Amino acid sequence: MGQPLCPACYDYTGHVLWHAHAGQLWDRFTRATRRHLATTAGLPQSHFPRHARLSFAKVAEYQRRAAVHVHAVIRLDGPDGPHTPPPPWGTADALTTAVQTAARSAAVRTPYSPALGELTLQWGAQLDARPLRATVDDGNGLADDAVAAYVAKYVTKSATDTSAGADHRLRTLDDINALPATPHARTLMHTCWRLGSLPELEPLRLRAWAHTLGYRGHILTKSRAYSTTYTALRTERAHHQRGPLPDNPDGDTEAQWRYVGSGHTPGATLLAAGIAEDITRNRDIARAEAPVAT
Repeated sequence: MGQPLCPACYDYTGHVLWHAHAGQLWDRFTRATRRHLATTAGLPQSHFPRHARLSFAKVAEYQRRAAVHVHAVIRLDGPDGPHTPPPPWGTADALTTAVQTAARSAAVRTPYSPALGELTLQWGAQLDARPLRATVDDGNGLADDAVAAYVAKYVTKSATDTSAGADHRLRTLDDINALPATPHARTLMHTCWRLGSLPELEPLRLRAWAHTLGYRGHILTKSRAYSTTYTALRTERAHHQRGPLPDNPDGDTEAQWRYVGSGHTPGATLLAAGIAEDITRNRDIARAEAPVAT
């Protein structure tokens, strides 16, 4: 599972370049969705924001084959955001059709390279677009609470999936060879390193993103108007942390603090030493079995 049947036949270059352009491809997709909705409603594209607003939240999941797969929630609101209803023409069927049409038409061309030529990157053929319901599923869509659980599942899955590469940036080829990664993932990292040396692909910074197999986005992203912003959440969290404690007439507040100590307990020290020894042994084995880079 997750390994190519024919490693010599696998298109590692296309895989890495698709990852590097996935953000741009998503931008082309959202623009095409707005354009299709405006055309269907008989509106000039420049007038679309006066009538409706398209918002989204998406999760990028690394599949076992180390390719990014996108799960997205796309919503059509009125011009002032989620508190206003969409226009009469903004139906679930119209949005579904727009999403399907935009996914088929969106494309990005890679910079021309004497070594690689020019590639056209598009979404795959597997597309499942279904309407969401604010109540219990009626058989034609998904309930909103089920969608929340669905998205949360893929956020945590992507964050812990070993197919996603490494959790730190790689500085040298030796760093790649020492990783306890699958041969497929390691070859993708080597491909990032090789393509990163081409002057025409330098803006993609593939070597800097070799640890994520060329993918330069975040696991979870959303449009600004989809819900509250991350800035607002950080501000609220900071206010809560520095705010005054509530009055508690039934308890005492201890204002005297002293440093006791830090570090592992004796039992935890033994566990930490064992884990460190296992990590070192795994790296030595991976380094010994890794192919020599040329």
